[in-house]
Amino acid sequence: MDTFDTALLILRLGVGLTFAAHGAQKVFGWWGGPGFENWQGAIAHMGFQPARVFASASAGIELVAGLFLAVGFLTPLAGAALIAQSVAIIGLVHWQNGFFNTSGGIEFPLTLGVATAAIVLAGAGAWSIDAAVGIALEPAARVGLVILGLAGGAVTLAIPRVSARRTSSSGHTASHA
Repeated sequence: MDTFDTALLILRLGVGLTFAAHGAQKVFGWWGGPGFENWQGAIAHMGFQPARVFASASAGIELVAGLFLAVGFLTPLAGAALIAQSVAIIGLVHWQNGFFNTSGGIEFPLTLGVATAAIVLAGAGAWSIDAAVGIALEPAARVGLVILGLAGGAVTLAIPRVSARRTSSSGHTASHA
């Protein structure tokens, strides 16, 4: 194992498991997370309808694509989904708070998104399921998937939303995104 592949493994594990942990907070309520019902309320509060569909998609992307990125399985596709998620998170929740994470700014989701883009551009590396089964994309395709991820996030931000509500239809207060 060379230094580059070791670095990719460490980066994939750190970024992928961080996304997966955030997804687990939303799906299962682990580690102080909202759990799915409250996450659905937060999505409804943001104006996305049907809230269950958008909550499932956002939490599922973080959990499943995060795990896929960590183990290096379908890495370019998982990465594109996580880049889209990062763009959406930045635009919907953090942009108005400035840059620094201490103020709820874009610093943390931007760092995760940029690191994910670097992984997609570099490829999964030798210590990945992709390498074990022979999944490899040409550099132009990897660039295209980064662009697709950015575009997917922009499309999410452009989806018409109903006016934001304080509570979801089930009466739960939206706590955080």
